[in-house]
Amino acid sequence: MNHWDEIRTAYHVARAGTVSGAAEALGIHHATVIRHVDALEARLGVKLFQRHARGYTPTEAGADLARIADTTEEQFAQLGARLKGQGEEVTGEVVVTALASFSRRLAPVLAAFQHEHPNTRIRLRTGLRLFRLEYGEAHVAIRAGSAPTEPDNVVQPFMTMDLSLCVAPSYVERYGMPTKNTLDQHRFIGGDDTNSRAPFVRWMNENVPAENITFRISDDASMQEALLAGAGVGFSTKGLHPELIEVMPMQPEWWSQFWLVTHVDLHRTAKVQAVLAHLKRAAKEWAADEPGIKLP
Repeated sequence: MNHWDEIRTAYHVARAGTVSGAAEALGIHHATVIRHVDALEARLGVKLFQRHARGYTPTEAGADLARIADTTEEQFAQLGARLKGQGEEVTGEVVVTALASFSRRLAPVLAAFQHEHPNTRIRLRTGLRLFRLEYGEAHVAIRAGSAPTEPDNVVQPFMTMDLSLCVAPSYVERYGMPTKNTLDQHRFIGGDDTNSRAPFVRWMNENVPAENITFRISDDASMQEALLAGAGVGFSTKGLHPELIEVMPMQPEWWSQFWLVTHVDLHRTAKVQAVLAHLKRAAKEWAADEPGIKLP
């Protein structure tokens, strides 16, 4: 990219608001910062900053440049993370993404992995957002639902988790015990994204009137908290919370299939292979201890 050093300098000036702040962030002399900004303004023929006693304030043109430079710098950083992950040693940052409710199982496993490989730094990214492996946002993704179809990804079946449709005792005390034939008379906890590919969300959308889904959540961990609070009928991993009461026998269409997803460019690296092996060993232990978990 032509003149990227000057653009990057201007971006850091906009971010810090001062020449000294930009110089410190970039590790260069403040005179170099001023020279870069002046040269860029002269080349573009526009003023990027209003200079004042307290520092530099971006003009409209400066703000536009900073927004574009922010995206570009982030992409360079992600590319660097991907390139660093291609070595043969199990070192550096290890980024794993999964649903929030999976943290209970995943955090101890990743901690044990780090004990075995002390030169690693773990980053666990949770939530419903799909982190993009092709942009270096994660090394390994644990995805639920139907098999991911993004190009250039390596997808492996990880495990299947049985779900229960259940309620808390406090809900039963207030509204009575739901049955298969009285579902339309009860309150439900559903997902905020009605287009979710999760099998249990699809089942609820097809079998429960929309007006009965009175409590909606944006992540699976919140589903568990709402269930325990008696907000309505909802899904939980079978046996996860013994105090919950099962409403009806488990249905095959509720099964939650989990997948291990990696990017083809990093799949064979020592670091990614080590993480995958560690996760697969952990899944065997989970399956041995919990009847609701099955391996492929």
